[in-house]
Amino acid sequence: MNPIYERNRTVTVRLAHPGDVEAMRAIRNHAIKHSTALWTQTPQSPTEGVAWLAAHLARGSAFVAEVEGEVAGFAVYGPWRELEGYRHTMEDSVYVCEGRHGLGVGSALLTALITSAREVGHHVMIAGIEAENTASIRLHERFGFHHVGTVPEVGTKFGRWLDLTIMRLPLT
Repeated sequence: MNPIYERNRTVTVRLAHPGDVEAMRAIRNHAIKHSTALWTQTPQSPTEGVAWLAAHLARGSAFVAEVEGEVAGFAVYGPWRELEGYRHTMEDSVYVCEGRHGLGVGSALLTALITSAREVGHHVMIAGIEAENTASIRLHERFGFHHVGTVPEVGTKFGRWLDLTIMRLPLT
């Protein structure tokens, strides 16, 4: 058995702060390099990481999960589209550090995102997930997100076309 599953580990979620930027950027850049969770192959620079996190901190929409005092994942939500007609619809992003899957980190982070978005009065949360990312799809289903469509071949990475599954959760 994998040692990470052998003992009970407490996951603590808190609001992110500026000092979390490098841990969050490392997780994000690992996902860029090794997965289809982010449809880019360009790592986030330190300057871009600071600006990206600052936007989420201003909204109060960035969270980190810690396991044994170390950042084990992060989650953010932000506007689904920039036009004001979409202002009540948010899109979520949840990332778990390599080696920390299966500990409840993703669930704890998604709980924090949904709670926060509801508390500030958002109406809907959208998840845009690469269609073969069954772990993320299952996570979102467990929280009540419903599949509303899959758009075939709208992205490309690692030399192949990617399908985008769109899921929706009413918040009000």
